[in-house]
Amino acid sequence: MQPPRERLVVTGRAGWMGMGRGPGPSALGFWPTFAFLLCSFPAATSSCKILKCNSEFWSATAGSHSPAPDDAPEFCAALRTYALCTRHTARTCRGDLAYHSAVHGIEDLMSQHNCSKDGPTSQPHLRTLPPPPGDSQERSDSPEICHYEKSFHNRAAAPNYTHCGLFGDPHLRTFTDRFQTCKVQGAWPLIDNNYLNVQVTNTPVLPGSAATATSKLTIIFKNFQECVDQKVYQAEMDELPAAFADGSKNGGDKHGANSLKITEKVSGQHVEIQAKYIGTTIVVRQVGGYLTFAVRMPEEVVNAVEDRDSQGLYLCLRGCPLNQQIDFQAFRAGAESPGAHRLPAASPAPSAPDTFPYETAVAKCKEKLPVEDLYYQACVFDLLTTGDVNFTLAAYYALEDVKMLHSNKDKLHLYERTREPPGRAAAAGLPPAPWPLLGSLLLLPLLPVLLEAT
Repeated sequence: MQPPRERLVVTGRAGWMGMGRGPGPSALGFWPTFAFLLCSFPAATSSCKILKCNSEFWSATAGSHSPAPDDAPEFCAALRTYALCTRHTARTCRGDLAYHSAVHGIEDLMSQHNCSKDGPTSQPHLRTLPPPPGDSQERSDSPEICHYEKSFHNRAAAPNYTHCGLFGDPHLRTFTDRFQTCKVQGAWPLIDNNYLNVQVTNTPVLPGSAATATSKLTIIFKNFQECVDQKVYQAEMDELPAAFADGSKNGGDKHGANSLKITEKVSGQHVEIQAKYIGTTIVVRQVGGYLTFAVRMPEEVVNAVEDRDSQGLYLCLRGCPLNQQIDFQAFRAGAESPGAHRLPAASPAPSAPDTFPYETAVAKCKEKLPVEDLYYQACVFDLLTTGDVNFTLAAYYALEDVKMLHSNKDKLHLYERTREPPGRAAAAGLPPAPWPLLGSLLLLPLLPVLLEAT
């Protein structure tokens, strides 16, 4: 057996090998392609409900694309239901490549199975195989490599775990316990290593406001040895699935599949994903109309990247770019000034009609967060910028997740500054402006000519 650290680096490189491959007609490559599109284009509008259509079809057909002859009529009915669902969401999915890929995949499957476009559309319940032995718990004969902590039994020291969280408008706690309040509107990568990718999409909370919150989350668990197949999890506003995009709740058909499992803690509000093969726990919540994210991950997995210098923005590791950070302390000073019942003119977000006066925001946050740490300050900030009392709960649950996931109980509460000075941001590895670098690279081939001329 390879040493654990060597295992992490070598096997990670094969993480994407299972994507888009496989024998059979083109329709059989539809779902791997769909997973690829979810990763490549995660900024699709959150009102596009292609994920819901996809999950319903998989639930109805048990993920089968080759039904038994007796089930063909019901399979066709499921396809027609699926096609109807895509038509209902067509207007909101314009420009979404995942949606267009689904439409073409449906056409291919209907052609393969000689399904007519007219007919019953009630969702069938096809015969499904019984769950594999040990589905409710990890299989006793699961390979040791599929249990991260067990693979450390020959080591003197236990793995060191780190935590990252994103919540509210949005506030980021990095793996190195830096706490930042950021703008980061649009799609941004939270995690990007050899084993999984996490990307969030943040949208404005109020029209014309700089205040944003997470409206969409995409997690891709990459194919890993004999443990798990590639799996995609996607959550959106008002859509927190209790299954992966293919309808499954574990890592697939491999021997160690139960080393990746998804559990619904509170329906529509709280989902937990356990990835034991990489020692990782992920918590996704829906609070009000927006999502929160928290993860516990070993440092070894955090740093398992092919080329650290090319990682670019990886918010959980490097933090938000300096130009995306909000000067929280200046904002707080303005809000606390005498007579400041509304946002100061120089604040990062314009005032909204229903935002709270400062004193009211403080009182509401104190009810849930009695310790005046950065989670409390984030709560006050969010109430002042959005006027949405649900952000109080977002900060509360974010701190609860820290208590559950953070390995150092002395670092549960943070009190330090939230904005990185330029020198420290550069030291953290944030990439410089790309154009000067690109210009230098373009000039490199001309260097010998210039030297000859001199």
